[in-house]
Amino acid sequence: MKRIYTFGGFPATRNLTVADIKAGKGQRKFVQTTAVNRVEAAAAEAAGIDHLSIVDHDLHDVRAGAPNTFTTAALMASDYESREDILRAGLRAAAAGADALYTMRSFKAVEMLADEGLAVQGHLGLVPRLSTQIGGLRAFGRTADEAMKLAEDLRRLEDAGAYAVELECVADEAIAEISPRTGLITHSIGSGGAADVIFLFQDDACGDTIDPPRHASAFADMAGARAKLEAERMKGLHAYRAAVLDGSYPNAATSITMKPGEHEKLCEALDKRRPFHS
Repeated sequence: MKRIYTFGGFPATRNLTVADIKAGKGQRKFVQTTAVNRVEAAAAEAAGIDHLSIVDHDLHDVRAGAPNTFTTAALMASDYESREDILRAGLRAAAAGADALYTMRSFKAVEMLADEGLAVQGHLGLVPRLSTQIGGLRAFGRTADEAMKLAEDLRRLEDAGAYAVELECVADEAIAEISPRTGLITHSIGSGGAADVIFLFQDDACGDTIDPPRHASAFADMAGARAKLEAERMKGLHAYRAAVLDGSYPNAATSITMKPGEHEKLCEALDKRRPFHS
C-alpha cells in the first residue's frame, strides 16, 4: 500500500498510484472493473482488483466499500454541460477521493482538467454515446486508415495532458501496434489483450447481465443464483399466505401467552366492566 494525500487534503492509502500505473506500462497487466455501491466496491477490493471505474455520483458509497483501491470517477457527458461545470465536477470528485477522472468530452475539456494537475482518462474507439458519428454500435479500427485515425487521436489526447484512454471495441492488432507507441495508459474494453489495463463491467464478469455484449465473459452465474433466490422468495410468500388463510400461522410456537392465572383474571375483569360498545 502507498500512503498519499487526496486532492482534498486527507491522508489515505492506495494499492496503486498514477506513477505506479505509468511505471507498469508494458511490464504487467492491470485489472479494472466497475462498482456502483459499497457492496460491489468491497467485493472488488477483497478480490484484489487493481482499479475501479465508477460514476462520480457513486464515489462516496464506493469509497466506503473500497477505501484503498485506485478509483477513476467518470464525469458523465450528459451530466455536465459547460466546461465550467465539468471543471467544478472534476475538482469536487478529486477532493472527495477520486484518484483519476474520466471524460469522453473534447480534447479541450481534457486539457482543462489536466491543467489543474488532475489525472485524466479519455475515451476513443467506439464511444457508445457518440456512436451515431461512426454509423452505429460497431467495431473500430479494423482498417489501417481507421486505426491510423485512432493513433492520431491518441496523440491529440496525450498532447492535451491525458494520462490514460479507454479504448472500446477496437481491433486487437491495432491496439497491439499502437499501445507501445503511446505514453498513454491504454484500457481495453472489448479491445483484446494488448492494452495495459483490461476492463470488464462487474455485472458482466459475475454473470449478472441478461444480454451481455459480445466481448464480455462471465466468470460466475449471479443471474442464475438471483433467479433461485427469487424463486425461494415466491415460495415463501405463497406458503405464508396459505398458512395465514388455513390458520396454521400464527401458532403456539410463534405467539405469546399470558402468565399462569392472568387470563382468568382478565376475563373476570372484562365481564365486570361496561361493554366497549353500547
